[in-house]
Amino acid sequence: MINFLAIIQARINSNRLHNKVLLEFNGVKLINIIIKNLKKSKYIDKVVVATGDKILNEDLIKAVKKHKNECFIGDEYDVLSRYYKCAKKYKAKNIVRITGDCPFIDGEIVDNLIKIYNKNNADYASNTLQPTFPDGMDAEIFNFISLEKANKFSRKKNYREHVTPYIIKKSNFKKVNYLLKKDYSNYRITLDNYDDLVRINNIFTKFKNKKNTNYKNILKYIEANPSIFKVKSSIRNLGSKTINGQKLWERAKQIIPGGNMILSKRPEMFLPGKWPTYFSKTKGCKVWDIDNRAYQDFAYMGVGTNLLGYSNAKIDKSVFEVIKKGNLSTLNAKEDIVLAEKLISIHPWAHMVRFARSGGEANAIAIRIARAATGKDNIAVCGYHGWHDWYLSSNIQNKKNLDSHLLSELKIDGVPKKLKGTVFPFVYNDYNKLENIVKTKNIGVIKMEVMRNLLPKKDFLVKVRKLASKKNIVLIFDECTSGFRETYGGLHKKFKVEPDIAIFGKTLGNGYAINAILGKREIMQAAQTTFISSTFWSERIGTTAAISALTEMERIQSWDIVSSKGRNIKSKWKQIFNNNKIKADIFGIQSIPSFVFQSEN
Repeated sequence: MINFLAIIQARINSNRLHNKVLLEFNGVKLINIIIKNLKKSKYIDKVVVATGDKILNEDLIKAVKKHKNECFIGDEYDVLSRYYKCAKKYKAKNIVRITGDCPFIDGEIVDNLIKIYNKNNADYASNTLQPTFPDGMDAEIFNFISLEKANKFSRKKNYREHVTPYIIKKSNFKKVNYLLKKDYSNYRITLDNYDDLVRINNIFTKFKNKKNTNYKNILKYIEANPSIFKVKSSIRNLGSKTINGQKLWERAKQIIPGGNMILSKRPEMFLPGKWPTYFSKTKGCKVWDIDNRAYQDFAYMGVGTNLLGYSNAKIDKSVFEVIKKGNLSTLNAKEDIVLAEKLISIHPWAHMVRFARSGGEANAIAIRIARAATGKDNIAVCGYHGWHDWYLSSNIQNKKNLDSHLLSELKIDGVPKKLKGTVFPFVYNDYNKLENIVKTKNIGVIKMEVMRNLLPKKDFLVKVRKLASKKNIVLIFDECTSGFRETYGGLHKKFKVEPDIAIFGKTLGNGYAINAILGKREIMQAAQTTFISSTFWSERIGTTAAISALTEMERIQSWDIVSSKGRNIKSKWKQIFNNNKIKADIFGIQSIPSFVFQSEN
């Protein structure tokens, strides 16, 4: 029987800093540094690295065994069972638990903890119950009997992922804590993210050529350099306090600017620290997160894309058939023609179509075509139309120009200053403002959403159409959001006002990337006099999905279904707010109902 078995918990697929246990410091991999430090202990009888899935962690296993160290392979995610089976295999009486993000754990720290553990005849001992050590010098000890109970009775996922929460929270285990005379708990020398990596490198560089460096020397050094190592907002043992989606988000922010590709899916927009953030699968109106928890999606279904439900069987089937036969080749896809003809038949005022794959680029294409057709640069704009330079340039003149157009405080770094004075915003239903812009700014294009939150008043859309026609201005309706929700086609059909160009996206492919720019022949032909081209606009997954989605919409008359549901939801909200004396504004087209509380909070 082994009296004290040190088990180092490590795996390659760390949620916040991938591959961290194999990072090298002074030419030695982190995992081997931790092993070497533990082997300085007088009381530890054996050191074992316990990792997960053999294929996922193959490089880690090789690195450990290369130096004749032992490795145990257990469950990738159920770390409690991994510890239990490892301890049972080695017939351990007591287990020292160390995690792979503590490069400065010291054999002397463990020995002092073992002395306290033995002296108090404890079931569990650590230096983290009331932390005084820096975050990154953590150690726990518990006996096999306690581990066996935890493995048997722990049901919560969090308990099984982090090994000791059951023992810590149950009162029937005798627990003791190892305290330092001075409190260093606000210092951070763990390795969880890229910011930590800078701090860790600093210590390894400082002590590179010094032999027998112990934790006391490191404590003196970090205390002398508080600006480097003291972190006010650090959450100790973050991994045990956050869900996996949030852990992955922290990792994403280190390697992807902003963390993801779209502002509307950032967890800070919703419930910081708690939002599930990442999905594993979808079906109908349900989304499963990466911990396999199911949610009903009341959050606009993929930023408004999946009108017919997630993973729609008929649409997916048509896409799978395309994938089998090939998505993109040197030749063109006939689906472009089929979809173009279908969209024109739904909108008889239009004669020609171009396709893109995202809303922002579709809006930019429409602007380019309209400018080419009119020979004028200046645009009057209302609503939100994406991230491209032409749109953001409105904020060069006044950084708040676009604040009332869905998103406020849009940044303009990188937008050419020479675009100043080319885009002029007007507020929905303010016809006088638009008329004044047209009179004074040599406008060639009016670009707007048909409707977002407010209904048109006093024939607003009709007046805009007449103004555009009178002044030979190209009128563009951005229907990326509103299209196919309240009519079979653009929302403009409901108000009986026809644009010169209309843009459709989001619902068009029911989750597959496809956007369409429809227009009158005399305007769309201008696309031939300017260069507009991109390789992946010619793939056929998007067009195939759109053809199938339009067929399914027409079959079930989806616009009537979602509009009816929206009216019902608005009615129920109103009833709930009135019954509870809550002041709230309810707005939006029937198919996209929204509300906001009238409150300072």
